Amino acid sequence: MGQQQLLVVILVTIVIGIATIVAVNTFETAAESANRDALINDILSLASEGQQFYTNPVVLGGGGRTFEGFSIRGKIMPAMGISAAGDVAQTENGTIEVRDADGQEFTIVAHPSECTGYLPGSVDETGVLTNYGTCSETDQILVRVQPGDVIF
Repeated sequence: MGQQQLLVVILVTIVIGIATIVAVNTFETAAESANRDALINDILSLASEGQQFYTNPVVLGGGGRTFEGFSIRGKIMPAMGISAAGDVAQTENGTIEVRDADGQEFTIVAHPSECTGYLPGSVDETGVLTNYGTCSETDQILVRVQPGDVIF
């Protein structure tokens, strides 16, 4: 009878260990997914602001049917820091860049804070972001924004 009880104790210990490992892996995957989803929400908010900028006339602070001059400054809240040029912002979800804001489209490149090798940028006391965080190209989120479309 003693050997059977010992075998049951060992078996239960193994099952609990496996269940713990699976739970930890599931939690890590869920945290990465939640971070990515939050960053996508920030991207969609910025894309919406960009489309609003496009449609508003210049006298009302818009682009007058162009994306030229579109900036992140004042568009993503809460931003922990924004670059001096206004084209890169850092949030708790990661780093977001606006690239190639020209006449009829612009590109958003986002770097999730949960990606491998991500280091946040430096923000000085005035809120200016320098040396912003990046990810490998496989972890980046690329979005092209046009007047009527947001293309992932």
